[in-house]
Amino acid sequence: MNVLFAASEGHPFIKTGGLGDVIGALPKALQKQGANVSVILPKYQDMNETFKSQLELKEAITVSVGWRDKYCGIEMLKLDGITYYFIDNEYYFKRSGSYGYFDDGERFSFFCKAVLEAIPYLEEQPDILHCHDWQTGMIPVLKKAHYRNHPYYEGMKVVYTIHNLRYQGVFPKTILHDLLDLSELHFNNEGVEFHGNVSFMKGGLLYADYITTVSPAYAEEIKQPYFGEYLDGVMRKREDEFVGIINGIDTELYDPASDTALPYSYHATHLLKEKNKTDLQKKLGLQVGEGIPVLALITRLVEQKGIDLFFRVLPQIMEEKVQVVVLGTGDEHYEHMLREAEARYPGRFSANIYFDDGFARQLYAASDLFLMPSQFEPCGISQLIALRYGSLPIVRETGGLKDTVLPYNQFTGEGHGFSFANYNAHEMLDTINLALDLYHHNEIAWRKLVVRAMRLNYSWEASSAKYMSLYNNLLK
Repeated sequence: MNVLFAASEGHPFIKTGGLGDVIGALPKALQKQGANVSVILPKYQDMNETFKSQLELKEAITVSVGWRDKYCGIEMLKLDGITYYFIDNEYYFKRSGSYGYFDDGERFSFFCKAVLEAIPYLEEQPDILHCHDWQTGMIPVLKKAHYRNHPYYEGMKVVYTIHNLRYQGVFPKTILHDLLDLSELHFNNEGVEFHGNVSFMKGGLLYADYITTVSPAYAEEIKQPYFGEYLDGVMRKREDEFVGIINGIDTELYDPASDTALPYSYHATHLLKEKNKTDLQKKLGLQVGEGIPVLALITRLVEQKGIDLFFRVLPQIMEEKVQVVVLGTGDEHYEHMLREAEARYPGRFSANIYFDDGFARQLYAASDLFLMPSQFEPCGISQLIALRYGSLPIVRETGGLKDTVLPYNQFTGEGHGFSFANYNAHEMLDTINLALDLYHHNEIAWRKLVVRAMRLNYSWEASSAKYMSLYNNLLK
């Protein structure tokens, strides 16, 4: 079985969030299940120069974007048994960053068309074309509109995965004809029309052969209006061709026993988290001392991630015996509030307004608690990494957080984290205080939770087997 992943980012080449982690890890897991997987990505300017120097030009073609013919280089690199293809066009992709440009609609219209045009030039003819998020949402539409009678594409099935329904790729109606060469027949309620505009996400949802999302709970949530982002009707319409499959993590990449970014490597039977914590405290200028729990947030500073709840009760949190370390970037007003908090709580609060993957892993290793109070969370990977590194997550019971974090039961001792149900700052505060109380007053129970968390298996093995089953059923 030949599977081609089409996505806008993928580790280790370019990553802005969880999508990049999935595209980096899932193909390798599918290879172990017996599939032959390749990946096609845009060739961004920010891609590591080491990888750029290894690229081989496989073919140069032209792709029509409206009335213009645009250059499209198909470049190739093999890494860890996976073949990666890169769509090269300097006009669209030789820019800093991946998204957020005024012409993103045109950039990813080109990418969608380029993926389909590139397929005959790839080493293997795909049986499954697996598209991810809005940036590839028009691929299923274009395939049905322009390639339905082309014998090379005839048996190819398209799977479309939602990583976050909120980001939909909505652009003016003119994009349909001017860039995608699609007729008015597609611009209606049963097509890509979305409140007078064109939705790439809706295109993927309606035209793919099968839809997945990244956790069972999120799959159920987005069928309801509150989480459905005005597409809940589409989700209900396609519920017979829709499933939630939980994300995993790359357990070789995220392994405290072999992670070279850590000052002290460790595992469940040889915990050295205190040593890692002391190293972090010295590095960040925090008060050094045993018995002080560190609460970590590694997050995009956006409303979805529950940052408002955190700031609402921050003074009450800081009344407790705890240190707080935040790592991430995002909305400017949140960044400003973090800098103010660092000034207000010297030696106890550290605001790190940037992102560095190595430092993130050091923070997972050094922290005792990991806060993730999201409004909604399709799956979430941070809480899985936190568990792997023995940092007990405090999460809101939504989406993949609900699926992956079993809350501590003080009567039975079960669980491996902490959770709260409602999007409420004081409910979150009560849960933080419960966790801190356990840390300070029941060392034996705390250590059991940490060891249990580190021994959980959130590798891609089980999830990749579900994808393989889905692919096989489609091809039948």
